[in-house]
Amino acid sequence: MVKFFTGAGDDGYTGLLGEQRVPKHSARPEAYGNVDEASAALGVARASTGSHDIAQVVVEVQRDLYKLMAELAATPEQARRFRQLDASRVVWLEDQVERFGEQVDMPSEFIIGGDSRAGAFFDLARTVVRRAERSVASLMHDGIIDNSELVRYLNRLSSLCFVLELYENQQAGVDRPSLAKGVSE
Repeated sequence: MVKFFTGAGDDGYTGLLGEQRVPKHSARPEAYGNVDEASAALGVARASTGSHDIAQVVVEVQRDLYKLMAELAATPEQARRFRQLDASRVVWLEDQVERFGEQVDMPSEFIIGGDSRAGAFFDLARTVVRRAERSVASLMHDGIIDNSELVRYLNRLSSLCFVLELYENQQAGVDRPSLAKGVSE
């Protein structure tokens, strides 16, 4: 029978990729946990879209996020071994933002999520990605990680989530998004 638990974390510590255990509440597990939540939120958004094209883009992003989590979970001695995300993946995300962004109108004001089911899920994913970005940026600013492309990737991913929210709303027949009236930049 397959065991679905080890009990190794029952002491409140978790192992990193390498020979180190850290408290589960420390910055590194917090960051890769936030990225894991972002991937899960994107999975819900992917399951809700009616677009095969968007689903393919999102599953590729989720695979990237697993690579990102591996790098975050690696000890400093092992980090280079797990480094797979670089500037080329950020460029790929930028290309996706442009591709879908050309198909939607940019709102003139801040919008409120919830105009369509799939759009709402992408809005939720965007907020979780932003939290993950803050956690990863904290690791970078504290010198715990040194790959700035991870922060850039998450920053562009939040932009992609926003564009996909607009796209999904449009596909659902929403002519104008709900605006956060009275809030301006």
